[in-house]
Amino acid sequence: MTSAPSRSRWPESDCVTITRPRSRASARMRAADRALKLTARRLLDLGVWANQRGILTDDRCIRMLRGVDPWAAILRPPLGTRTRPVDLGMFRAEWVWSRNTRGPDDNPPGAIVYFHGGALVTGGLNTHRRIVARLSEHTGLPVLNVDYRQIPDAHVVQTVDDGVYAYRYLLDRAIPAHRIVFAGDSAGGGLVFSTALAVRDRQLPVPAALVAIAPWADYDSARRADHPNDATDSVLSTAILATPVRWGLLVDARLDPRWSPVNHDFTGLPPTLIQVGSREVLLSDAEQLAGCYAAAGVPLHLEIWDNAVHVFHAGADLIPDAREAFAHLGAFVRSALDHTGAPAPANLDSA
Repeated sequence: MTSAPSRSRWPESDCVTITRPRSRASARMRAADRALKLTARRLLDLGVWANQRGILTDDRCIRMLRGVDPWAAILRPPLGTRTRPVDLGMFRAEWVWSRNTRGPDDNPPGAIVYFHGGALVTGGLNTHRRIVARLSEHTGLPVLNVDYRQIPDAHVVQTVDDGVYAYRYLLDRAIPAHRIVFAGDSAGGGLVFSTALAVRDRQLPVPAALVAIAPWADYDSARRADHPNDATDSVLSTAILATPVRWGLLVDARLDPRWSPVNHDFTGLPPTLIQVGSREVLLSDAEQLAGCYAAAGVPLHLEIWDNAVHVFHAGADLIPDAREAFAHLGAFVRSALDHTGAPAPANLDSA
């Protein structure tokens, strides 16, 4: 593996391992980065600009974003993927498992609770079914994809309650905590930590491991605004992430720091894997999370993928880096469930 990044922003701790799995991104990853800068980043920046000036009202922006998940139903999961809806009362969920994986009713060796991304305001079962299916394929576990309540209909405190409820659902199905993993991307990556902290604080058994892809774990944008990656991210920016916070997280124009997982003590959390791109603005959040793990003495393996776009795993059909990241993720989960510890994966510079 290549050396870890400059230690100036990183905690000194034996329990935190930081690696760069690739010394250089694949040509396809670099092409995706350039393409998204010209499309997704510009479109989102334009939307924020229009919203700030009242050209697009908050309600209209939210309706547009909420319309993404129904259209995403046209995206078909990998061949052989099996799904089953689950009604959890206040919100929906869906079991997803690959054809070579034992389903939720077939005495599986464990299960994953997955929290999708979407800035707490968009995304759902449809947008993330392909990612979740690949996660099942690489881990050999069925995945409970959680369609948690979102802002502005629910505050993030209620969203975390949904995560805990989904976890209790698995425990009630006699799946033991030491065979359960929390995973998620972006906003869902942040919910991985918030839910795990809530589980610990409510004196439930914590899951075996946590996996977070480019987690959004600090709802206060002050630190991100000063990070050099605010200008280099091909999808997100500080201003983009601050918008849903204004829509649905502020109470009396105030953001309670307790709502951000980076402001908590991580003592008692399980071993964790974080994967994030080297030029992502959410690398700032990963830096803060690494500090939380170092302070608590909890094992963390942080992978910084060269030039990787936000949640690059979604491009696994085309991008070799994404397939390698899934392989690393699968190895980490299997190792965590085997109680052998999760060694740092080898460097992969092919393609």
